[in-house]
Amino acid sequence: MRPVFILLLLLVPILGVYTFATAAEHGWWFPPNVATFGGDIDRLFYLILWMVGITFVITELTLVWFVYHYSRQRQEKAAFTHGNHKLELLWTAVPAVLLLFIAFAQMDTWAKIKFERTFPEEGRYSRENPIAEVVASQFDWRVRYPGRDGTLGTVDDLENPFEFVVPMGEDVVFNLRSRDVIHSFFVPEFRLKQDALPGHTIPMWFNAMQAGTYDLVCAELCGWGHYKMAGRVRVLPRVDFEAWLAALEQDWFSNGTEETE
Repeated sequence: MRPVFILLLLLVPILGVYTFATAAEHGWWFPPNVATFGGDIDRLFYLILWMVGITFVITELTLVWFVYHYSRQRQEKAAFTHGNHKLELLWTAVPAVLLLFIAFAQMDTWAKIKFERTFPEEGRYSRENPIAEVVASQFDWRVRYPGRDGTLGTVDDLENPFEFVVPMGEDVVFNLRSRDVIHSFFVPEFRLKQDALPGHTIPMWFNAMQAGTYDLVCAELCGWGHYKMAGRVRVLPRVDFEAWLAALEQDWFSNGTEETE
């Protein structure tokens, strides 16, 4: 049985490496990135993946060797040890250095995506002039756009359930809120994820480079209906976005008695 156990242990790193090496061609990997800062997120992911992957392989191969070497039948008396301080210092220092490296490597990307002082300011939308407010609640998404006065929170605001429509190729700044519990705004194609916290208004931004419809999911367990809290982000060219917004305004303020052709 000893060779069987050793073989099974050896299969763990082999299958692990094979799975990650072939994940993309089997459709097990990330969806295509369509946001401007998505590439930075992917680079950080691959950096950590390589670090963890190499550590995983070394650890598993070491485990296989220990099982192979120390599982043999022996006649001599077992030797007792209280540990090796140099070895303990090494396996404490190396992870600490790697964690510090990751911390410094992600600072610029984190600041660009999360810090308000680095938010885009040259486009139509900014922290002071967001395109919309996305409100999460059990178990839906509500998107509120400013009306003709350009100010959120006034009587001419427009609301659209479950679908966040934005213009393509523009820096889109919006506010994220929660009506009840913690939710999480997650669009995999944008590499964008942010928790929505009760009592807080959290600014976010992205720039979608490709028109299309993308899944908006809640990535935080928020109650019994969490599974059905699905929405969409629809990216349109500017002309189509303006037409959609005008149609939304017409529907929102319609009293149902207007003449139709």
